[in-house]
Amino acid sequence: MKIVLLGYMASGKSAVGRLLAKTKNLNFIDLDNYIEQKENNSISAIFSKKGEIYFRKREAEYLKEILNLDIDCIISLGGGTPCYGNNMQLILENATSFYLNASIATIFNRLKHETSQRPLVAAIGEANLQEYIAKHLFERNLFYQKAKYTISVNDKTIEEIANEISLKLHTSF
Repeated sequence: MKIVLLGYMASGKSAVGRLLAKTKNLNFIDLDNYIEQKENNSISAIFSKKGEIYFRKREAEYLKEILNLDIDCIISLGGGTPCYGNNMQLILENATSFYLNASIATIFNRLKHETSQRPLVAAIGEANLQEYIAKHLFERNLFYQKAKYTISVNDKTIEEIANEISLKLHTSF
């Protein structure tokens, strides 16, 4: 069993994934961390040194590699992962997917203090961040909506979100 958590950056994919993996006694794989280990470089450094096209190609290869692993696991994706190549199709064919749906306001409030750690928003600045999030969400929503389940994360704790996912998993298997 592979469970994939997708959604925009700061929607809680990694935090929820870690908790869910712990409660379900499953392996947890954060795709960004996996890429960093394989590439021996940070995501920010990969973007700045080799560019987004290189990153997206490698990201797709590593996603496929993880989906082909012979282990049950929870996988948290980068915000853009489902939107490139045939990544979303691979996810739908090989895993149970959950879109962690966060509002623009929720994402903005979470991101405004950590833009330096996020390569795609680092250069934008707080003044333009909300518009940037809205534009990105609009572009990516088509892909996110293809997930098997959508979970609203606004005003919920990590535990509440993980419990909601657990309930959906329990009723679908």
